[in-house]
Amino acid sequence: MYDNFRPLLIETASGDQTFVNGSKISFFHVVTFYFITAFHPSIMQNDLHLIRELCREHAIPATDKALKLLVRYTSLLEEWNSRINLISRKEDAPVILKHVFHSLLISRIHEFKPGEKVLDLGTGGGLPGIPLAILFPETSFLLVDSTGKKIAACKAMVKELGLDNVMALHSRVEELKGVAFDTVLSRQVAPLEELCGYCSKLLKQSGVLICLKGGALDTEIADAVASREKHLGFPSSVDQLPIGDISPLFSEKQIVIARW
Repeated sequence: MYDNFRPLLIETASGDQTFVNGSKISFFHVVTFYFITAFHPSIMQNDLHLIRELCREHAIPATDKALKLLVRYTSLLEEWNSRINLISRKEDAPVILKHVFHSLLISRIHEFKPGEKVLDLGTGGGLPGIPLAILFPETSFLLVDSTGKKIAACKAMVKELGLDNVMALHSRVEELKGVAFDTVLSRQVAPLEELCGYCSKLLKQSGVLICLKGGALDTEIADAVASREKHLGFPSSVDQLPIGDISPLFSEKQIVIARW
C-alpha cells in the first residue's frame, strides 16, 4: 500500500496531476494521503525521497548526508513542536515541504560561501537557518530569537544534528552589538521596514537581507524604501521573486531581497 505513495508525492509536488489506477490524483489528495500515513514507520523514507527529488528538480545542491540530516531535522522539529509552538500544529502539507524545502529555496537566489556570516532573525524553530546550515556546512549561522523556549529547542536540535556551524542565541535583535553579518535571513517575522531598520546596523556594506514573505507586498516594500533615510540609506533596492510556480503551497509566497 505504502510503496506507491512516494512516487505519487513527487510527481504532484509541483501541483501537476497524475494518474493512478485510472484515477486522476491532485496535489491536495496526495498531501491528504501523506497525513493519513504520517505515523507509519516508512514516513522518514517518504520524506527522504521527497526532499531528494525536490532538490534535484530545482537544482538545489544537497549531498546524501545533507538530505538525511534534513529528514532528521524535520522529525526533530515535529517532536519539539508537540511541546513548544514552533510551527503551526494544523499543517495542510508535509512539514518537509512547507517549512524545510521552503527555507532551502533561498539557496536558489543566494550563493552561501565558506566563511560567510549569516544571521537568522527571529528563527523560531530554526527556520530558515538550520536547513540552510545543513546544506552549507562551511557557512556560519547565528540563530536569534527573543523566546527562550524556542532557542532551547534550537540548541537541542543543533546538538542532535551535530552541526558545528550553527549557534543559537536567546536575545532581542536590539541587543546585538558589535557584530556585522554578510547576510540576514528572516521568515515572516516583521514588516520589511522594521527589518531594514535592524539590518542597517547589522549588515556589512556589501551585505543583503533575504526574507521569505507572503501576501501583497507592494505597500510594505514601498514603505521600506521610503524610510531608508532613517536607516542609513538601507535599502537602496528591493527585489521580489515569486515562488508560486514551484508548488501551490507557495502561491502567495515570495522571496524578498533588500540591498544597500
